[in-house]
Amino acid sequence: MDKKAEYFMQQALKEAQKAWDANEVPIGAVIVMQDKIIARGFNQVETLNDATAHAEIIALTSAFNFLGAKYLPDATLYVTIEPCTMCCGALYWSKIGKLVYGSSDPKHGGLSLLNSATKNINPLHPKTEIVKDILASECVILLKEFFKSKR
Repeated sequence: MDKKAEYFMQQALKEAQKAWDANEVPIGAVIVMQDKIIARGFNQVETLNDATAHAEIIALTSAFNFLGAKYLPDATLYVTIEPCTMCCGALYWSKIGKLVYGSSDPKHGGLSLLNSATKNINPLHPKTEIVKDILASECVILLKEFFKSKR
């Protein structure tokens, strides 16, 4: 297992915990360049009353502002769950260099949905590298525990 990927996914999990603490669906993200976190985000859909306030979108906006750039070809996004189709679209337009996610999301994940519907059409930029299943069990347990606590 890639220790660097695990470290940054643990940082994304810390962001997910912030979401939980704010009574949001616990998904977290960090954006890394040259082994440094340049942006963080966690779900804030309820807090901001904004259906687009996903962890990935918040992290992307923060990274764009930090760099003063609209493209991130040298950056890696670490996110605790597979991005939805909206977030995949934002990642496409950002030209993110690499996507690393924890757990797959067959119901809502953009990669899973588009691959099953279109037979392996990649919704991300053609140059974006994809790595999945980094700390997957930790990521999915956090989500399951959150929704269990809501029942």
